[in-house]
Amino acid sequence: MLPNTGKLAGCTLFITGASRGIGKAIALKAAKDGANIVIAAKTAEPHPTLPGTIYTAAEEIEAAGGKALPCIVNVREEQQIINAVEKAVKTFGGIDILVNNASAISLTGTLETATKKVNLMMDVNVRGTYLTHLGLHPVPQFFIYGKWLGNCSNLRSKACLPYLRKSKNPHILNLSPPMNLNPMWFKNHCAYTISKYGMSMCVLGMAEEFRGEVAVNALWPKTEALKEDKNLVHAPASLIFWPDIHTYSCYGYAGGAGIEKQCRKTDILADAAYCILTKPKTFTGNFIIDEVLLREEGVKDFDVYAIAPGQPLMPDFFLDVETDTTAVKQERYELLYAKLNWFYRNVKTGIRPGQRKQTCAAQKKLSGSLQEGAGSSAAEPSGPVAETFRVIQGIVTEEYVRSTQGVFQFELSGDGGGTWYIDLKTKGGSAGFGKPPVTADVVMSMSSADFVKMFTGKLKPTLAFMSGKLRIKGNMSLAIKLEKLLSQLASKL
Repeated sequence: MLPNTGKLAGCTLFITGASRGIGKAIALKAAKDGANIVIAAKTAEPHPTLPGTIYTAAEEIEAAGGKALPCIVNVREEQQIINAVEKAVKTFGGIDILVNNASAISLTGTLETATKKVNLMMDVNVRGTYLTHLGLHPVPQFFIYGKWLGNCSNLRSKACLPYLRKSKNPHILNLSPPMNLNPMWFKNHCAYTISKYGMSMCVLGMAEEFRGEVAVNALWPKTEALKEDKNLVHAPASLIFWPDIHTYSCYGYAGGAGIEKQCRKTDILADAAYCILTKPKTFTGNFIIDEVLLREEGVKDFDVYAIAPGQPLMPDFFLDVETDTTAVKQERYELLYAKLNWFYRNVKTGIRPGQRKQTCAAQKKLSGSLQEGAGSSAAEPSGPVAETFRVIQGIVTEEYVRSTQGVFQFELSGDGGGTWYIDLKTKGGSAGFGKPPVTADVVMSMSSADFVKMFTGKLKPTLAFMSGKLRIKGNMSLAIKLEKLLSQLASKL
């Protein structure tokens, strides 16, 4: 890890969203130097499921060697930002560094994104970042996003920019990505992408506007980061399939088996932020990836940042990467077919004790569903997709049905494609070709080849989604539940 140098001793950092996650990690890193930390976050009372408040964060910061000022701040509220800025200046005598970490997220398509979610993301990510900057700069009265920002004298009396200008090394750091215009980062969650790129545009514009006075940079993780409470804190590539979620603060790990092992600790972002904030103010206008910067700084051991050293890492959003991070070459259909048949034969012949009777019944049920879906005169589907569904049917149990209560429909393109389903709602459960016996709760669309790769563990669902290979409509929480079945199946092949 990057050692502390003491360069932030006595400096005052104003960090939004610092009660947990990346914001708190950056605060604790600076606190080791003896820095003053303004914890500008919403959580004053304990959350029912997420640990940490501005006050518990303050205790940790002071235990690490810093001074803490907890402030209740909703970045959607201009007056709360102004009040916190005033309090910080009164307490510590100025502000040296601003870290815009607070953010909101909803990974939904255009038609599925409610207006209130769009407003939330724009308010927190773009307007909140812009307002916090405005707290640093006296401006004339105007409107932004249809909301009144106040008049010149009001903001001027509360402005922090004079204090930043007095600082020896003033910095603004936004937790936002490089602006990658690859359409794949827009098509599945356009509103979210716009909001995050809005934060990045603030960096682009303000770095030039305040060049020579205040450094303005952006930081983004190369891979997913996991908080101390096992909640994934940044890029949405965190859950198997994906959650219907609203803010990073409540964006959590919800049962995706093993996904946490593919993440890094927030320490890597804290070290990268520390490296940026200790550079001279001439270092400005940069869009920085944590691992890239730390390698340039001489860090060689990245296992110390890993949740599970040696495991493949989950890449973050907005960075073009190869989606098959397992480095396993695509297997030919013949080999997949042989592996699936081997597994199915073992199940059928009773190698797993007590399973023979259930499996034979499952085979009959699948065969019936195949014929029903395809029509009596049609040939029974064959190939990797059909064999995958046979295996799925073989491991479906009443327990899965009781705990899931969902029907999944798959629209597959390519060889062996068409409409397939997994019914984990109707008694006994079933899987097969054609429309499900009842209305589907979730509809997933992808190619047949990617479906087989996903269900045999060669393609992570999150990576399939991130790259646009997998699309979903319907109940997102049920999509997460399906992961349990998927992980068990992959472990058998």
